[in-house]
Amino acid sequence: MNKDLELALELADIADTITRANFRDHELVVESKPDMSLVSAADRNAEETLRKHLTAVRPDDGVVGEEFGETKGSSGLRWVLDPIDGTHNYVRGVPVWATLIAAERDGDAVAGVVSAPALGRRWWASRGHGAFAASVEGEVEEARIKVSNVRRLEDAHLSSGWDKMLADPRYLALSRECWRTRGFGDFWSLVLVAEGAVDIAIEPGYHWDLVAPNLIVEEAGGKVTDMQGGPSIPAEVAVATNGHLHDAVLAALKG
Repeated sequence: MNKDLELALELADIADTITRANFRDHELVVESKPDMSLVSAADRNAEETLRKHLTAVRPDDGVVGEEFGETKGSSGLRWVLDPIDGTHNYVRGVPVWATLIAAERDGDAVAGVVSAPALGRRWWASRGHGAFAASVEGEVEEARIKVSNVRRLEDAHLSSGWDKMLADPRYLALSRECWRTRGFGDFWSLVLVAEGAVDIAIEPGYHWDLVAPNLIVEEAGGKVTDMQGGPSIPAEVAVATNGHLHDAVLAALKG
């Protein structure tokens, strides 16, 4: 395990302590941002704490986060933080939310962690060394994960929790070709592709939402692009598949 991944896992432990303590707290302060998305005091507290820790242990690294923007660094490595992916779930008491932490070197992801303590599950990867998952508390031992071997759309499990996509005619056309469609949403759709439980996931292409999950999918043997087959970051839509189905999925979406 390289030092960047070790630190990413350490940061996930720190974030989990904060987010678990505030989950289902009826006194948690929640506000609307200018784009009408939600942010909670737990989001801000978690990101502030992670930034302080990074300043102490990696003062030359850059940081970009959903809540507090970008701080430039000089080392060539930048940390990408999403303190709570799935804030709407978090504030309503739905356990599908996670902290996303990634390290980019010269623009390329080199380590990523998705930690979902309310689900009791964590996923991680480093470039060239595969993807792994385990329980947050260690009850389930670390195991390497791989995408599915499904090769036909009619056998494929499709997921998107994005309301905009669910009403898109292109998505509806794709769903009619697939075996099963469910809306797991956010990080969960993507890591389920990495685990082989889902074969296709389509989610919004926000930078901090995708760096860590994308790396995990790719290191598990999958593929992530935009709807035209180009880079998923930056893009409006990210399409993640087990790789075998990717060309067929893009063709169905274009049709």
